[in-house]
Amino acid sequence: MSINQNRNCGCEENETMYYNQMQDAKRTVDCDERMEMAQQIRCLEFAITELALYLDTHPDDQKALCLHRKYCKEVKELKDKYQKVFGPLTIHYPCNKWRWLEEPWPWERGNY
Repeated sequence: MSINQNRNCGCEENETMYYNQMQDAKRTVDCDERMEMAQQIRCLEFAITELALYLDTHPDDQKALCLHRKYCKEVKELKDKYQKVFGPLTIHYPCNKWRWLEEPWPWERGNY
C-alpha cells in the first residue's frame, strides 16, 4: 500500500461524520431543553393569569394569594435562567447586545 493510499483510507471522513452526528445530538438536547423550559414558562404564566382572574372575585382567598406569589417567583427564576442560557424571551429583557442575531435562524438550524 502506498503512502497516498494509506492517507486516503477514509478514516478522516468517518471521524468527521461521527463528530457531526455528536454535534447534531447535542443540538437536539439543547433544543429539547429549550422547548421544555419554554413550555414550563407558558404553563406558569397561564396559572398566574388564571389565579389573578380568580382573585378578582375572591380577594381574601389566602391559598390562591400564596399560589400566585409562589408561581410569580418561580416564573421569574425560570425566565432568568432561560434568558441566561438561551437569550432574551422578549425585547423587554435587558441585555448588552442582540444575542439572537448571533445565533442561527430557525431555518438555518433545520428544525422549522
